[in-house]
Amino acid sequence: MLIRRRRRPEWRAASQDEKRIISLRTYTPKASEAAEARAWHVIDADGLVLGRLATEVARLLRGKDKPIFAPHLDTGDHVIVVNAAKVVMTADKADKKLAYRHSGYPGSLTSRSYAELLARHPEEVVRRAVRGMLPKGPLGRHVLRKLKVYAGPTHPHAAQLPQPHEVPGARRAS
Repeated sequence: MLIRRRRRPEWRAASQDEKRIISLRTYTPKASEAAEARAWHVIDADGLVLGRLATEVARLLRGKDKPIFAPHLDTGDHVIVVNAAKVVMTADKADKKLAYRHSGYPGSLTSRSYAELLARHPEEVVRRAVRGMLPKGPLGRHVLRKLKVYAGPTHPHAAQLPQPHEVPGARRAS
């Protein structure tokens, strides 16, 4: 029985084009540069689907829409979500999906349906959905601090001059 052996690649000197590709520099933004480029966005959640709203908010908070995005830095913007009480959940998830809490004591796991949570604390529903789409760890907790959620149509951040941000793909088809 004959065993066929693979040929080893031949080593050769790199051409000028290959050297140019090898010596490309990468750009890493400084934290101060990212802080200077921060903007404020306001999103009206009236009639928006929760998951689609949360993905857009998480994208803005991380800064993935910016050319200076770096996965290890907070390069995102501040986001204000108003009318969180009017957010929509599809496929009867409001009644079926449960939100869990645990105090740390044995036997203290409590659960509430999202319909109940939406009635009592609508801000918490949006915040939980966005939190699940951010990185876990110190960076995710830092990014989540830039999210401001309000149940009604008003917010106290008018001095920051937030720009309205539309999320056209998140409207529920009627």
